[in-house]
Amino acid sequence: MIRIRLAAFVAVGLLVALALAFFVSPQASDKPDGLNKVAMDQGFSEQQTSHRTEDSPLAGYGVAGVESERVSRGLAGVIGVGVTFAVAGGALLLVRRTRRRTLPGPRAVES
Repeated sequence: MIRIRLAAFVAVGLLVALALAFFVSPQASDKPDGLNKVAMDQGFSEQQTSHRTEDSPLAGYGVAGVESERVSRGLAGVIGVGVTFAVAGGALLLVRRTRRRTLPGPRAVES
C-alpha cells in the first residue's frame, strides 16, 4: 500500500514538473545571467572562448530543428526534467541496492 502511494506521489510530482517545464520554460528571460552581465559590464566578455555548444541539440535553451521558439524551449525544459529525473532515480536505485548488500541481515533473537 505504501509503495503504491509512493509511486503515485512520484508520478504526480514528475507530471507537475514536466508540465511546469513545458509551459514555464518559454517564459524564461532572454537577458544574460549574472555572470555574463558582470563580464559585459567589466568589458571582458569578448575574451571568452567557445565551448562548441552551438552544435549541441539543446543549444540556446531550445531544441534544434523545432520551428516554434516557444515549443522548442518547452521541449528543452521537458528534456532537462527527464534527464534529471533519470539520473537522480538511477542514483537512488544504485544507493539502495548497494546499501542492501552492505547492511547485515536481521539477527536471531536469543531466548
